[in-house]
Amino acid sequence: MGEMGAKRWNFGANQTIDESCSQHVRGFLDLLADKLDSNDDRSVIPLGHGDPSPFPTFRTDPAAVEAVCDALRSAKFNHYSTSTGLPLARKAVAEYLSRDLSYKISQNDVYLTAGCHQAIEVLISTLAVPGVNILMPRPTYPMYDSRASFSQLEIRRYDLLPENGWEVDLNAIETLADEKTVALLLINPCNPCGNVFSRQHLQKIAETASKLGVLVIADEVYMNIVFGDKPFVSMAEFSEIVPVIMIGGISKRWFVPGWRFGWMLTLDPHNIMKDSGLVRSLANILNMSTDPTTFIQGAIPDILGKTKDDFFSSKLETLRECSETCYKEIKKIPCITCPYKPEASMFTMVKLDLTLLEDINDDLEFCCKLAKEESLIILPGRAVGLKNWLRITFAVELELLIDGLSRLNNFAQRHSKKKP
Repeated sequence: MGEMGAKRWNFGANQTIDESCSQHVRGFLDLLADKLDSNDDRSVIPLGHGDPSPFPTFRTDPAAVEAVCDALRSAKFNHYSTSTGLPLARKAVAEYLSRDLSYKISQNDVYLTAGCHQAIEVLISTLAVPGVNILMPRPTYPMYDSRASFSQLEIRRYDLLPENGWEVDLNAIETLADEKTVALLLINPCNPCGNVFSRQHLQKIAETASKLGVLVIADEVYMNIVFGDKPFVSMAEFSEIVPVIMIGGISKRWFVPGWRFGWMLTLDPHNIMKDSGLVRSLANILNMSTDPTTFIQGAIPDILGKTKDDFFSSKLETLRECSETCYKEIKKIPCITCPYKPEASMFTMVKLDLTLLEDINDDLEFCCKLAKEESLIILPGRAVGLKNWLRITFAVELELLIDGLSRLNNFAQRHSKKKP
């Protein structure tokens, strides 16, 4: 507790919050920003954070902007939203997601959220009954870790295997789970690895989860950011096998993370989640939480329905070109290995070989010195659960990406051990 002179104050830091956020991506990015050399005249190249929206190449579709403007001008959406979302927006999301599925999603299974972050907060808070645990991947998207730690939900980690195209280590899952395991988190397409799981692998995951009696949390926010040869298959296709809660939103496909519009779906044809009371608890948590902005909800039918396919195809082609360039240029850097060519999302994971470097001890020191010497921000792998790896985003202007990878190569050469 705080003190000032003889006075004792009855408040102070919340250690649970501080510890939960200590490994968050934003914390690492702030640390690296502090290492930048203010005397370096070069622009800072941000390859550590997956938000391409500031770059002209990734500007959103004008039809989406017009939909938001129309919703605002109509004055029909200045009121509070219902806790689960406006019916017209829930219906639009259900129809949009049903396009690529073998069955139709009911709008009653759709819960609208203020971006995927709020969906994660709501879901983790609902699951966090004292004494239970959750299975999470390594590497991972650390927002789940922060929320689980804050909610005192025990995390048990299973590995994604780089030598197998970042597939799930299913044997580890069976070993880790027990009668207190409530859910398995699956991020597909994968942030941070850039891979897409095959239909066969997804079915094995669903069957394993069903055997263990746990639901699957399917984070599919990158479901439409796929530019490789492997097609995306939603975990929704396996809800007959295991209950699925799907998380998604418009932030990635439309490049508008600041619009904060996401969704959470309960895919539960056998009413397992409903009968257990989980669906009721989700609704009650939403009643205590905030809602996505009402005018964005009002614009959603037109955003989802009127954006032309050529907008999406052109952006995917740009991302494909950037990923190809990233993969090719990384091969030129001796101390870095990319085990799997990215085929989706906006990231790739690369491994550091510290034995080739003479004055760098780990991934954090590598990234701190890189920021200072080259004005280049790359995320240390420990931020996503893999020490001595790096997460690189390639979703920037192509010229900027080429410049950034050239700086990375120069840095690596400068710090390489000198041959006798």
